[in-house]
Amino acid sequence: MASDKEIKKKLKIEASHNPDKYYATKVLKDKGFIRKQCQCGINFWTVNKDQEHCGDSACAGGFRFFTENPAKSTLSYIEVWEKFSEMFRNLGYTPIKRYPVVARWNATMDFTIASIAAFQPYVISGEVEPPAEKLVIPQFCLRFPDIDNVGITGSHMTGFIMIGQHMFVPADKWNQDQAFSDILKWLTKGLSLPLSEITFHEDAWAGGGNSGPCMEFFSRGVEIGNQVYMMYEQKNGERKELKLKVLDMGMGHERNAWFSQGTNTIYEATFPEVIKNLLSKTGISYDDEFMKKYAPYAGILNLDEVDDIDKAWQIVADKVGTDVKTLKEKIEPMTGIFSIAEHARSLLFALNDGALPSNVGGGYNLRVLIRRALSFIDKFRWDIQLAEVCRWHAESLKPLFPELMENLKEIEKILEVERSKYEATKQKIETIVSRLLEKDVMIDEDKLIELYDSEGINPGLIAEEAKKLGKKIEIPDNFFGKVAERHEKKEQEHATIKEDNLDLKEIEETEAMYYKDYDTTEFTAKVLKIIEKNIILDKTLFYPTSGGQMHDKGTINGLEVVDVFKQGAVIVHVIKEDALFKEGEEIEGILDFDRRKQLAQHHSAAHIVNAAAKRVLGNHINQAGAKKTEEKAHLDITHYQSVTQDEQQAIEDQANKIVEEKLPIYKTFMPRRKAEDKYGMRLYQGGAVPGKEIRVVEIPEVDVEACGGTHLNNTSEVGTIRIIKTTKVQDGIVRIVFTAGKATENLSSQEGEVLDKVAKLLNCDADQVPARVEELFSLWKKIVKKKKDIEFMLESKERFEGDALVKSCEMLKTQPEHLINTIKRFLKEIEEVEAKKWK
Repeated sequence: MASDKEIKKKLKIEASHNPDKYYATKVLKDKGFIRKQCQCGINFWTVNKDQEHCGDSACAGGFRFFTENPAKSTLSYIEVWEKFSEMFRNLGYTPIKRYPVVARWNATMDFTIASIAAFQPYVISGEVEPPAEKLVIPQFCLRFPDIDNVGITGSHMTGFIMIGQHMFVPADKWNQDQAFSDILKWLTKGLSLPLSEITFHEDAWAGGGNSGPCMEFFSRGVEIGNQVYMMYEQKNGERKELKLKVLDMGMGHERNAWFSQGTNTIYEATFPEVIKNLLSKTGISYDDEFMKKYAPYAGILNLDEVDDIDKAWQIVADKVGTDVKTLKEKIEPMTGIFSIAEHARSLLFALNDGALPSNVGGGYNLRVLIRRALSFIDKFRWDIQLAEVCRWHAESLKPLFPELMENLKEIEKILEVERSKYEATKQKIETIVSRLLEKDVMIDEDKLIELYDSEGINPGLIAEEAKKLGKKIEIPDNFFGKVAERHEKKEQEHATIKEDNLDLKEIEETEAMYYKDYDTTEFTAKVLKIIEKNIILDKTLFYPTSGGQMHDKGTINGLEVVDVFKQGAVIVHVIKEDALFKEGEEIEGILDFDRRKQLAQHHSAAHIVNAAAKRVLGNHINQAGAKKTEEKAHLDITHYQSVTQDEQQAIEDQANKIVEEKLPIYKTFMPRRKAEDKYGMRLYQGGAVPGKEIRVVEIPEVDVEACGGTHLNNTSEVGTIRIIKTTKVQDGIVRIVFTAGKATENLSSQEGEVLDKVAKLLNCDADQVPARVEELFSLWKKIVKKKKDIEFMLESKERFEGDALVKSCEMLKTQPEHLINTIKRFLKEIEEVEAKKWK
């Protein structure tokens, strides 16, 4: 199977031999462009007969728009989109709002990395209608490989708006010449570039099973954007014409603003007010004359393209007319200013859209951004708060993205927590570094990354501490990029999908009857296939294990059904004994209704608890996993710190309030496009779901999610919701364990029995138990401290999870036997102390 790189190479060669077939050459020729080849091998188009190079910065001698800028229109950052969208609206395109930068609709990525990613995979495949056949979008994107270049090269960013010009049309509506003419109009009318200042490159693209020719456009060494004409499907080594033709034009919003303004760096063109505020806050004096000398050569310091960074610094210093030491002294504070501004903007979008910093997945890269920004603040001892910088960005971006103003208080809390974690980490450094050096452990690149991964320690701080001890540590210039590479993928816990591998090739999709009403318990169906004790029916009411919900139980013709699972689109029933019926016969199925109802109560309760948590903790709450059994359920939510006892109680109160409001629970199958247009991307707060049609479960004004589980008809049917406990299961994920309905009643009964046992043991009334336990625990801690029994104290602290949980008799719910046994130990300890008359 050929790789994307190989497919691209082959298509590019093929297109180069027949450019009229693959590119809009008629438009180019009509405008006076001629085809040439650069010494680098690129085929390019220009109106300049004497032009010998392709216009790429590597061949043209870097960026050359800082002086005598060819763009006749100077556009502010906001004006770029305003002018572009107005022009393309007049050309027949529909401007649409950006999609969230957190790509919950797509299971293959954490963040939206390109404008076309907003429409992957279902629009591209033709399964789902696009928002419009021709559209433009200002899509904010996140990419992390260039973290270490940010602030240094003057052009690199982790977060950027990709202006997308897209078409999703059948072959008979495909007009490549028109699509090309439209973007050419932007270059000549929007940026007001003369044709002599524009160069087009022939290229090709392949990825995600698709491929097509590509045309890139350059001016003065800057790639302004490119158009990909996605025309082919790559399958089993063969190339086929796509039924749906796709135009994917991606153009950097920031680059357009930068190019039109001709500022020294992309940051000054993108967020000038933020840079101005940071310079004022820090007292840094901006040396415009020096930056003008530095800007044309800053790209030489691109860590992705340089083998010897020290040599690169020397080259730039020579170009600027200074020595390396002076160059770094001038540039490093500005690198800090630019990086803080850039990282804060990326964080603003990500946190606003529901992402959280953590030690796993995409959240890890957000933490890298935070800590890189904080390291600059610490290094230069600046009085800067990242939350304040985020607010500056939100205010300046309000004309384009007013939604960024909505969650600033939450973002401030999240960044405060991250700052506290960062400060706590710094306290460890002296001990850790001295211990490693004492053991003569080499602190090399791998060790630095390991320490950052496991302890969150910034390498610069390690180097400073080592210097105090007389040791020098080398930090790789692309350190943060290397760290980010290790955390590109995340895993979803509790998928609760059970599959087997049975021979079901000829079996059609099972009709799932359980979607209609949770309380229908009897049905008849035809037996399609029997494989040992695995029974396949043409239709069924039995819910298979999936979506975090356990399977139904019951009988088929009186034989016990012990398991139900899904293999592809086919539902398989596992019976306890051999079948007494044959293929082709009709059977009667009966569900265990008590189990079905309890599972439905727990599933509907999970949606209610999720909504309640969002009300109490904030809009950043999303489902990260779930499991619903007959006895209890748990919901994993995204949250940046442990849930307090008061917050836990507030969530429980809110959940039961929703139950008491007797709200309807609507379950509706809808075309994906219609559902997304109506509800937005919050549909996927529990993760991506496949299919052209999706099932939407909605509790009006409370919660809406794409969900395939069994649900009640009204919140009042859920019964009392009881939160048993909350636990931080990993960084950025909190688990809420709860019961609903009959399970809550059973729990209360069990707790009553345990409470009576504890009351008897403590020789007090049941309602006095919490106070008595608190009193004993307090006394016991003093005894342990006196006896210096540290290990036992730590063990018990871990078991009890602090005084707050003991006050609420948390152990009654979670580990009653531990509670009773530990109280006995308390009493024994106290008895020993009293016998020895310790004070």
